[in-house]
This record gives sequence, C-alpha cells and structure tokens, in this order.
Amino acid sequence: MATEKLIIFTDSGDTIIDEGTEVRDERGIVQEARLIPGAGEVLRQLHEEGFPIALVADGEWESFQNVYRKNGLGDCFDAWVVSEVVGEQKPAAIMFETAYEKMGLTEADKARIVMVGNNLKKDVAGANRQGLTSIWMDWSPRYFHTAEEPDWQPDYTVRTPEELLCLLHDLNRKLEE
Repeated sequence: MATEKLIIFTDSGDTIIDEGTEVRDERGIVQEARLIPGAGEVLRQLHEEGFPIALVADGEWESFQNVYRKNGLGDCFDAWVVSEVVGEQKPAAIMFETAYEKMGLTEADKARIVMVGNNLKKDVAGANRQGLTSIWMDWSPRYFHTAEEPDWQPDYTVRTPEELLCLLHDLNRKLEE
C-alpha cells in the first residue's frame, strides 16, 4: 500500500456523526448516535487506504469513545484530540497544535493537512488560521451557513461523505504530482 501524502483532521458531530440522533445520559454524555449516511464507509475506506486521520473535536472524551466504539470505527483514528482533554475548543490553536504533536507533524506538514468540519466558525476558521486546507461539510442545517468573517470562508465545500471522498482523492493526487 502506498503511503498517502494527505493528512486528514476531522471533526465529529454533523461531519461523521448525525448530532440529531445523539442519545445522552443524565450527565450529558453521548451514549450512542447514528452516523451520517455513508460517513462510516468513507472513514473506514480512508483508514484502509492508509490516510493518517486525527479526530479534532469539541466535546467529552467519553462521548466520542462511546460513539466510535459502538459504530466500530474507533481504530480509524491515528490520534484523538478532544476539547475536554485539551481544555479549549476550536478554533483555538492549541486544538490543532495538539493534533500536530500527537501525529508527529511539523510546520512543513501543514501544506498536506486538510481539516474537515461542519462549523464555519470553529472548524473552517480554525483551519484557515493555521494555514491548513479547510473543507466545510455542509450537511446539517444546525450551524452557520454564511461566512460572517473572512476566515470563515472554506477552501472547499462538500455536502456528502461521498463528495468528500472524491475531493480527498483529488487533493491527494495533486500532492503526488
């Protein structure tokens, strides 16, 4: 298997997991949730193709462990960066810096990193401020749909996991050329 050049940072809610299906306990911890249609298959395929993948998400560690274990996808991530553990939420630089550290990445790797997320204010702005390629997963009606600030403008927009897969393959091909 060829080593892929593209490195994927991804959010979770409304990017892989359908937030509208979350079942929380009395502590607010997500016990289970369904995946966005096609998201599990795309995540598994990217993992099997050898793409390095980091979960970079806001929420509780236990929630993510529950959801990805129950959906059989916990092994797809090379690193887990969760705001509860880091102590700040995206777009804070520390979320991305923690991912670089956990993945053994340097400043030189930034040109190969994409950040996929559903939130223009957190995921896209955070990626843009770090000099990463930002990909907005415009799947859910729950969050902002207008770039209210210049750094909220994504480099790319996709609406489905299948569109994302095609885009990631295209971006990877361009890196290899």
